[in-house]
Amino acid sequence: MTKPTQSFEKHAQFTPIYHYFTTPLAFVYLVWAIRRLITNPNADTVFMLVGALAILGLVAVTRLSPLRVQDRLIRLEERLRLARVLPADLQSRIEELAPRHLVALRFAPDAEVSELVRKVLANPAMTQKEIKQQVRNWRADHFRA
Repeated sequence: MTKPTQSFEKHAQFTPIYHYFTTPLAFVYLVWAIRRLITNPNADTVFMLVGALAILGLVAVTRLSPLRVQDRLIRLEERLRLARVLPADLQSRIEELAPRHLVALRFAPDAEVSELVRKVLANPAMTQKEIKQQVRNWRADHFRA
């Protein structure tokens, strides 16, 4: 099965059950619980609101925790790749790259990564979006959470 082509415009990862069902439903439940508390304030509606907040927190954590682990793995993978492909003058500066830089640089192929790393080190304030926009030949990442 052929993986879809990725580019800057088409690389965002969407998980339909999370983005189109679970999160909106949790927000709807939260709004409903707030409305119930306002219109009928009592212990039951307070507990409904607490439950709605707990569910929303759970929904957020179930998405954010794997993303955090994924970013840690990307950081490790990119440091190993950069140690292999960067010229000697840049290899000693890999630790200066912020995690957000490494996450964005993963889309740059080996042939382009040295130039991008130089730009990032010259301007550490570069955002992930700015880095990704400069990638000419996108290196797809299909193993994302």
